[in-house]
Amino acid sequence: MADSTPAYLSSPASEPAPIVLAGATGALGLLIAHHLRRRGTPVRALIRPGAGPRPEVASLRLQGVELVEVAYDNAPALTAACVGAACVISALSGLREVIVDAQTQLLEAAVAAGVPRFIPSDFSADFTRLPEGSNRNFDLRREFQRRLDKASIQATSILNGMFMELLNGQAPLIQTGLGRILYWGDADQPLDFTTMVNTAEFTAAAALDPTTPRYLRVAGEVASIRAVQAAASQALGQEFKLFRVGGLGLLDTMIKATRTLLPAKNEVFPPWQGMQYLHNMLSGQAKLAEPLDNDRYPEVRWTKVRQVLA
Repeated sequence: MADSTPAYLSSPASEPAPIVLAGATGALGLLIAHHLRRRGTPVRALIRPGAGPRPEVASLRLQGVELVEVAYDNAPALTAACVGAACVISALSGLREVIVDAQTQLLEAAVAAGVPRFIPSDFSADFTRLPEGSNRNFDLRREFQRRLDKASIQATSILNGMFMELLNGQAPLIQTGLGRILYWGDADQPLDFTTMVNTAEFTAAAALDPTTPRYLRVAGEVASIRAVQAAASQALGQEFKLFRVGGLGLLDTMIKATRTLLPAKNEVFPPWQGMQYLHNMLSGQAKLAEPLDNDRYPEVRWTKVRQVLA
């Protein structure tokens, strides 16, 4: 009987090449490391000098992850840490000094070490479709993207819409106390949501798949505001009604006012940044192009909005 195991899950006779993971102590990075280790893949996590005592580092160590303490501005050490890797995954989170500067240092080290593949820290809605200036954090990703596309390495960006877990609080759409679903614009605009766990599992599979294209687009569920209303009512056992705050022009005005009053320039996700993300999604500009790539790795079981809210 023929072996039906997908090629990217097959175990060679020799020890497989490790996956280098940057940003491994963050929420998404820890999950990616976990799913790689579940597949029996060696993981080499890059940690900043002095990060050793953190509980996240202890968790990685318990999972059998190789830890390499390295400063990103130390090019020879960073290159040495990448030698022999099959792929470098960046799950770094931050502003320009991280998304552009540190990722560029990581990219240059990967190229110098002869690593064949690189997965950048995109993990977002489709910023490639947005005009410059519509989202600060996406502009930084686009700036790094231009550098990545000039490098002599195979790159794959994973785009997953909004992390579904944000619907439980950080994204102000579901107002449980008021029994309302807040929105701007069109209640029937399709929106992309994916859990962080599903994103990490898909990323682990992609890292082991040498045939990935430049972009992979996935969504655990494509749901409109009206569908979120139905999911919240079912999951939470109360009736939610829609409340249209206004059009997208009003949301844009609110973003500008919030950014003026509370600039928080050094924060990665100040309130106005989250509002920009909502505007990008509700406008449909950052909608992931279909067909999605959800079926590429059949072992991934996609979580729905109702399950996260329950």
